Amino acid sequence: MASKRIVQTTAVSLLAVAAAAAVGVILVRDQISRHRRDLFSPHPLRRLAALEYIGSETASVDAILLLRDFLAWEPRPLLRRRAAAVLAQLEESLSARTAPEVA
Repeated sequence: MASKRIVQTTAVSLLAVAAAAAVGVILVRDQISRHRRDLFSPHPLRRLAALEYIGSETASVDAILLLRDFLAWEPRPLLRRRAAAVLAQLEESLSARTAPEVA
């Protein structure tokens, strides 16, 4: 009887942990998409925060293309300069990762 209760308690605990992990994954994905959407927000501070977020993530071709679109769209010189700096940093990081080693 006691072993049956232990198994039930363990099963419920594992289900709760799995549910919490699933909710965590959903929240993280939502935050990532929200930060990318905020890059084209009408509020300059949100755009700046989105730039900083994109600059802190791992360099990818998608992020580089997104920043190039942002540079063409952004009217404020300060944000365009920051975007250009982030873009250069991401391009350098991506080229360093994908460059073949010279022997």
